[in-house]
Amino acid sequence: MKGLQGKNALVTGATSGIGQAIAVKLAQEGCNIAINYRKTPESAAETEAMAMEEVRKNWENGGMRSPTEPPPRSLLVQGDVSQESDIVKMVNNVVDTFGSLDILINNAGIQIECPSHELTTADFDQVIAVNLRGAFLCARETIKHLLSQNHSGVIINISSVHEIIPRPTYLGYAISKSGMENLTKTLALEYAHRGIRVNAVAPGATLTPINQAWIDDPEKKASVQSHIPMGRAGTTEEIAASVAFLASDHAAYITGQTLFVDGGLTLYADFRENWSA
Repeated sequence: MKGLQGKNALVTGATSGIGQAIAVKLAQEGCNIAINYRKTPESAAETEAMAMEEVRKNWENGGMRSPTEPPPRSLLVQGDVSQESDIVKMVNNVVDTFGSLDILINNAGIQIECPSHELTTADFDQVIAVNLRGAFLCARETIKHLLSQNHSGVIINISSVHEIIPRPTYLGYAISKSGMENLTKTLALEYAHRGIRVNAVAPGATLTPINQAWIDDPEKKASVQSHIPMGRAGTTEEIAASVAFLASDHAAYITGQTLFVDGGLTLYADFRENWSA
């Protein structure tokens, strides 16, 4: 995609699922990729291998930059996004290694299921710390770098349909994603004049390891799909393609927006038939 070749991108929570697919897609498009993991580098090895395989195939087929330029690189960066010191070190590591940071993908996230009246303060705080506070801190450090270099850049927050759809028994998660909507809009408005674009992608039901429980249960899967007008769950590759578009120059005039990639889930499938008076 236009404007992605040679850019330096950091993807948080890139060891599996949507984050992994995004890292692979951006590498495929010619980006140098920093793959964030929380505990051990081994957890990110699969993502790195997949990303570099795409680089190899594209490079051999002449689908990227000039052969005189080096192929895209990968970097594994440790960091718990709930820890401010980890985030500062992570961003500095990317800048020191690649020379700059052009694209931040705030993907890291967790969810804890619990009836709201039984939800502990610790569990609520943990979800907010990872999903919302972590996204803010990563964005803050990235913006600091971009401003210091007088450089344009892109931040994409991976939100959820639950930034607008309530989700009972997942209160912390729903609040974190609704907060991410305003985080996206506020940063976009504040830094648009500095050439920094901030957008969000909000997936609906997606085929990822975190959703394996309903994916493997035909009854639960049918129930999930019944709420999706297109009648199926999305794939991580479809989410990644949307992220790559927003990160590219094809989206150069788009900022402050949330792109829902949900098969129509936010269109209120129960209203497909007119049941109201």
